[in-house]
Amino acid sequence: MADTTGTIVIKKYANRRLYDTSASRYVTLDHLRELVKEGKDFQVVDAKSGEDLTRGVLAQIIFEEESKGETLLPVEFLRQLIGFYGDSMQSMVPGYLNMSMDSLAKQHAEMRKKMAEAMGSPTASMAMMEEATKRNMEMFQQAMSMFSPFAQAASNAATAAPADTAEDKQDVDALRAELEAMKAKLDKLAGG
Repeated sequence: MADTTGTIVIKKYANRRLYDTSASRYVTLDHLRELVKEGKDFQVVDAKSGEDLTRGVLAQIIFEEESKGETLLPVEFLRQLIGFYGDSMQSMVPGYLNMSMDSLAKQHAEMRKKMAEAMGSPTASMAMMEEATKRNMEMFQQAMSMFSPFAQAASNAATAAPADTAEDKQDVDALRAELEAMKAKLDKLAGG
């Protein structure tokens, strides 16, 4: 059974068993993990009270993956995240994390698309990797210049040098615009 929005309803019983109402069968957390990977929306509810348990079950899936050695969450990140509980910034963290994960997902999809396109030609693949490396280095240098006054001077000198091509200049300008947009969003979040 799915609700009217197409969301699969998973009932969780007192004995911790999970029942997929759309497939009329008991399932495991691994099944729910696969639903997430397939992009299928589901809601876990307590079979008796109807209380929404989705957040806790998703967290449980993450903890199980982390305990298997599939670590995505650095210890320092977890400490910082815990530090936000009860803090005045707590209400802004979910929105910021959603925005960051959406951005990461878009970049991941774009990289997959470019890799698929590049697989047709070895020279195109190398050119794409060189371009990605160059962009990453430029972004790293720009990020470091924000934190170090000495790097800022070096960055200014590098910026004063002419770009190799018009396309390189457009790429740098696009990265700067993205950086400014992200900075504006962060400023808005910090001020709001």
